[in-house]
Amino acid sequence: MLQESFDLMPLWAFVAACGVTMMAGFVKGAVGFAMPLVMISGLSLFLDPLVAVAGIVLPIVMSNLLQVLRFPLAEARAVLREFWRYILIVCLMIVVVAQFVTAIPTQTFYLVLGVPVVILSLIQLSGVRFHIAPRWRHPSEWGVGFLSGAIGGLTGTWGPPTVLYLIALNMPKAKQMLVQGVVYGLGSVSLLVGHLQSGVLNAVTIPWSAALLIPAFLGMQVGFWMSDRLNPEMFRRVTLIVLIVAGANLVRRGLIG
Repeated sequence: MLQESFDLMPLWAFVAACGVTMMAGFVKGAVGFAMPLVMISGLSLFLDPLVAVAGIVLPIVMSNLLQVLRFPLAEARAVLREFWRYILIVCLMIVVVAQFVTAIPTQTFYLVLGVPVVILSLIQLSGVRFHIAPRWRHPSEWGVGFLSGAIGGLTGTWGPPTVLYLIALNMPKAKQMLVQGVVYGLGSVSLLVGHLQSGVLNAVTIPWSAALLIPAFLGMQVGFWMSDRLNPEMFRRVTLIVLIVAGANLVRRGLIG
């Protein structure tokens, strides 16, 4: 099986994949999300999309664990109590939708994720601020969580809707990083379970995904250092710019293959 893992791609593609993963780890450490988004948009340039999806699974489980461990355990528990509705529907939808990933056309992956990400991020970067009133907080958790989980099961990344939702709640930078870590951490476990069931993650692709853990870890350490030096407004702008660039690349892939 190990030899079959090596046969998934030529050596140059594996080296390039390590570079993409290190960059994705840096972005993840700096802004708290976008590792799967950057990895999918980068890896799919030279790998089969399902191989790319398999590759992101273990690195995002590890990266989200590292992100949560930067905060006290009591704070993580408080996030679970506050956002349990959102987390529950995200995790359920990831597991369910992941079962259909092998039956959906490749270009649909990219358009489903890329179009809404670019539009919503451009609106916010232009100065328009979405705001969710307290009375709509719980209903919005179910709705946005449903959308995030469905996109996550399909493409392996549920970060963009989550980030835009947290921005709409006017959440402080530090808490936003923690909430993202908890949501993505539990969601990534659901993705792992979902793709073990779908067959995308198997004895051949698991070693490939595990090999990307080292570049992901190294990139995150540099990203953490950068994050600690970003002021809140710069953090918001960098976050939105990352979304626009990655989303635009996905749209391009969806339109021209």
